[in-house]
Amino acid sequence: MRSMTTLTRADLAEALNRKLGLSRSESLTMVESILSHMCDALAQGENVKISGFGTFLLRDKGQRIGRNPKTGVEVPITPRRVMTFRASQMLKDRIAKG
Repeated sequence: MRSMTTLTRADLAEALNRKLGLSRSESLTMVESILSHMCDALAQGENVKISGFGTFLLRDKGQRIGRNPKTGVEVPITPRRVMTFRASQMLKDRIAKG
C-alpha cells in the first residue's frame, strides 16, 4: 500500500538533529541553506545533480501552438523554461524494492 505522507523541511531537519547531533536550529539552518543553494543554481540556469539520488534538469521549450481542449481554438503557448527530475538508477532500484 502506498504511503500518503510527505517529507517536509522539518522532517529533514529532525533527521539531521537525530543522526548528527546538531541542534534543531542548526539543523533547520542547514536544510534551508542546501535548498537555497539548489534554488540559486537552478535560477542561474545550472542543472543540480545529487549523486545517488537524481538530477534536476532545466529545459527551454520554444513557442508552439496549443489547443484549448474545451473549445478547440488554437492558441500560442509562449516559450518557457521547465524543470524536470531524473531519478538515479540507485534511487529507482531502491524504490522498486519497496
